[in-house]
Amino acid sequence: MYEIGDIVAVLDDDLSGKIIRIKSNKITIETVDGFELDFESKEIVKLKDDFSPSEIFNSKSFHSVLAEKSDKQKHSFVKTKSKERYLPTMEVDLHLKHLVKNENHLTSHDKKNIQLDTAKHKLEYAIKQKIQKIVFIHGVGEGVLKMELEYLFNRYDNIKFYDAEYKKYGFGDTEVYIFQNKN
Repeated sequence: MYEIGDIVAVLDDDLSGKIIRIKSNKITIETVDGFELDFESKEIVKLKDDFSPSEIFNSKSFHSVLAEKSDKQKHSFVKTKSKERYLPTMEVDLHLKHLVKNENHLTSHDKKNIQLDTAKHKLEYAIKQKIQKIVFIHGVGEGVLKMELEYLFNRYDNIKFYDAEYKKYGFGDTEVYIFQNKN
């Protein structure tokens, strides 16, 4: 397949050169800078015999690449109104330490009800105030509160919900988007 003297390029690197030695599957090439490097035959590809590195970007191909990059193409995108783009997201932390002063006297059922009542109250408030986005910070835990919140959210027709943006919130947060009536 390969012969000594073939001009080859390395597939996963910016290297090319001439084959100077072949030992079973190990091929040694001499780069244009004079370095001798060993590769497996599957790591290189043979170039045409009269190839010279200066042909990679001759002036004709260089100008065609530039013209391709500078073509004025229409990009389709959804335009958002400026006021919608900057609407703040309401954040509701449902961790008990933020909802009650002392949680020691509460049963787990009471704790869950406080969290769900708070979530429902804040969701109703956001709908009334025409706030479009709310992030409920519920934590990871065993996922019980998250399931209960999803059950609550599914009872509303005008909302959709999904995991909040990981970069900003991490795990354990649900973002709710409220579709507002245009009235």
